[in-house]
Amino acid sequence: MYVVGLTALVYIIDVMDTTGLFVQMLEFYPALILRGEVWRLITWVFIPLSRGLNNVIWFALSLYFYFWVGGTLERAWGSGKLTVFYLSGVAFGIVYSMLIFAIGKISGLMLFLIPISPSPVYLNLSMFFAFATLFPETRLMLMFFIPVKVKWLAWVNAAYYVIMMIQYLINGLYFHALVPVIFVLNYILICGIPVPTKASIRRRKNAVNFTNTVHTTRRHIEDTYRHKCTVCGKTDATNPELDFRYCSRCEGFRCYCAEHIENHTHY
Repeated sequence: MYVVGLTALVYIIDVMDTTGLFVQMLEFYPALILRGEVWRLITWVFIPLSRGLNNVIWFALSLYFYFWVGGTLERAWGSGKLTVFYLSGVAFGIVYSMLIFAIGKISGLMLFLIPISPSPVYLNLSMFFAFATLFPETRLMLMFFIPVKVKWLAWVNAAYYVIMMIQYLINGLYFHALVPVIFVLNYILICGIPVPTKASIRRRKNAVNFTNTVHTTRRHIEDTYRHKCTVCGKTDATNPELDFRYCSRCEGFRCYCAEHIENHTHY
């Protein structure tokens, strides 16, 4: 809630700022931080992913989406664990950027002097990876009408990470290519490495088979019985020896077996 609120505030101020200097004062620059502008260590987190009035709808949707993801993770983990997850991602990005800058200054190589700035894009995507791990079957309405499971969107985000890394490597920015990896360290720290094992694959296959068997059996039973007890669920297909009656005091057509026709709560 605090991150979303401050991001919205930065967006509003940026829209009113015709000079564009406000956001520049918030961006992460190691050289300026060492000169005393220490607020840049944290203010880069609140820079909006989309800026300007032309992107207000996209900004509002993305902000609401990450507010929903963060709120869901907070309810699942608790505020403490979510705070550790988010701040560890911030810390990993800061440490890596400052470390590369320090190595560049010491070595004098221009390759290292190209600034590496941590981005809230990677930070928010790491949070989405955690959400997809906890709730992989959750469906989102892509383009407002296409249902897509969260786990598939997480794979799309992973592909985006790989593409960005390849682009950096092609351009010779080898240390920039590690930035996406740095921002999933908090995910690995909290959620672990999602490596499928033979045991997990076997459990998943058994669960799918069990679910399919239950659904098939249930459909078969539901297609064949005529009467079903509202209380115990027995049917004339599973228990053909029982007599079934309908209660005249209950609303609708409520069927009961002989055991519960006189002993049930009336609807």
